[in-house]
Amino acid sequence: MLKADRTARILAHIADAGSADVHALAELLGVSGATVRRDLQELHEQGLLQRTRGGAVTGAVNLELPLRHRGERQSAEKRRIAAVAERLVPDGAVVGLTGGTTTTELARVLADRPGLTIVTNAVNIAAELIVRADVRLVVIGGIARSASYELVGPAADRMLAQYHLDLAFIGVDGLTVREGCTTHDEMESQTDRAFMRSSGRSVVLADSTKIGRVTFATICPLADVDDLVTDDALDRAQEEALTAAGVRVHRA
Repeated sequence: MLKADRTARILAHIADAGSADVHALAELLGVSGATVRRDLQELHEQGLLQRTRGGAVTGAVNLELPLRHRGERQSAEKRRIAAVAERLVPDGAVVGLTGGTTTTELARVLADRPGLTIVTNAVNIAAELIVRADVRLVVIGGIARSASYELVGPAADRMLAQYHLDLAFIGVDGLTVREGCTTHDEMESQTDRAFMRSSGRSVVLADSTKIGRVTFATICPLADVDDLVTDDALDRAQEEALTAAGVRVHRA
């Protein structure tokens, strides 16, 4: 296993479980305890987790994993979500895409749809689409966030105000009926709102692990969301509550 894949699995495991010991991680990864200890120390020095005696814990409440470490989490679900979300896009539409692993999967599907205009603030999405001659690409500028590969801030918000989108797909870190949509970064939340203000239809893409979760910064109340595309593991009671609040729920 490559080191990058190994550290991604360590971070994903600890983010889900809250903590892990060296022995359990060594068994999970099929490597020695010494290798795990070196990886944990490096991740500790990067501020991505907190080293403890015999293991590690998450470095902060609601740890935000950098995008490069999130790609394998719920990957099958994210691909199914992208396939369902693509069906919501009419031919010739102007489509907004914020950053995130699920919106990146959607961008890859939309790349095969000629005649679309894609407006995004995610540099990784832009890098994938710029070579697709059939896609008209508009990249929103701003301050770069290394965790999400997004360009955010006042410049991005002003640029988005000049455009009219048919629909915008928004990635979130949390969604509840009471708190609405949330994310880890306040500036990112403001740019997400700018996408929604410029759009005729706002669609949230979130796997079921995000539903019922609240993170730091509010993007919008649930009333501003038209559709949610999620996976089939969504709790039925949560789906009923979201539907009662006026959100169209699409299961993948």
